[in-house]
Amino acid sequence: AQGHGAKGDNIYEFQIEFLEPVEPKPVCRVTQRQLNITVQKKESNWWERLTKQEKRPLFLAPDFDRWLDESDAEMELKEKEEEKINKMKIESRVPKDPFKHLKKGYLVMYNLVQFLGFSWIFVNMTVRLFILGKGKKFISSLQWFFPCLTDSFYDTFHTIADMMYFCQTLALMEIVNSLIGLVRSPLVPAVMQIFGRNFILFVVLGSLEEMQSKPVVFFIFYFWSIIEIFRYPYYMLSCIGIEWKPLTWLRYTAWIPLYPLGGLAEAVCIVQSIPIFSETGKFSLGLPNPLNVTIQFSFLLQIYLIALFLGVFVNFRHLYKQRKQHLGPKKRKMK
Repeated sequence: AQGHGAKGDNIYEFQIEFLEPVEPKPVCRVTQRQLNITVQKKESNWWERLTKQEKRPLFLAPDFDRWLDESDAEMELKEKEEEKINKMKIESRVPKDPFKHLKKGYLVMYNLVQFLGFSWIFVNMTVRLFILGKGKKFISSLQWFFPCLTDSFYDTFHTIADMMYFCQTLALMEIVNSLIGLVRSPLVPAVMQIFGRNFILFVVLGSLEEMQSKPVVFFIFYFWSIIEIFRYPYYMLSCIGIEWKPLTWLRYTAWIPLYPLGGLAEAVCIVQSIPIFSETGKFSLGLPNPLNVTIQFSFLLQIYLIALFLGVFVNFRHLYKQRKQHLGPKKRKMK
């Protein structure tokens, strides 16, 4: 090496003949104060001394902070071997799942099918929204927009309902997946969301023809589909160990405006259906005489309306915790 010392620039060199063979390529690291050269033994065993010559060279001095005598070296090797054996024992105790790949394939296919279903709903509704208004000429853009929406709203349920029925019925498998431990998702939020949606879809909209042509149906289906076209591909990629950061951000951010808007649309749907259920008496329960009391289904809907907002709050808090966990600042590990 070339260095500058008290006597000016000089060339420095030395030679060491080690006691036993070492790796031919040492690792060098230069700092402001010194040059560190790490030489690795070819075989990890105890040396009686460093060099072949019995007398230690004068320019060599031991680093007692890193010094190990023979007993210390044997103890260190023994601890490493014990740690390796314990690790192997722990791994052997963990039972291997013979259906691991089958479960992963099922989850990938489930999320893929749901993604395709909700994507079809979203694209179909978006295309119809613009096509039905094409060619209409109105005095102002506002006058153009609302007639366009009105035409699109009117036929939403009859066009989209079959696919929505399929997707929401299939979504019941998410509850089963959570119950049997196939996924780590908490059970309560999944039950609240799926049963809440299916109640709106099958009971309120599916049983009342008067509700099927309401504009609120468009908003309910649209908000549901937008949320799911981000959620299902995120889960699908997670099953195969892939993370795409823009998709992760959308999955844990898009719900912030969409989830409350979807809950509001569902609440409007309930409010609009209450007079219809009261007038028709549908699903109302009449008790036998002498009580002669009828439990109106519209009254149950009012109770459900309160539960709806409580459910939105519970799921909102759960999703917010998930967002902090996945998108919040990473905690530094203590050394």
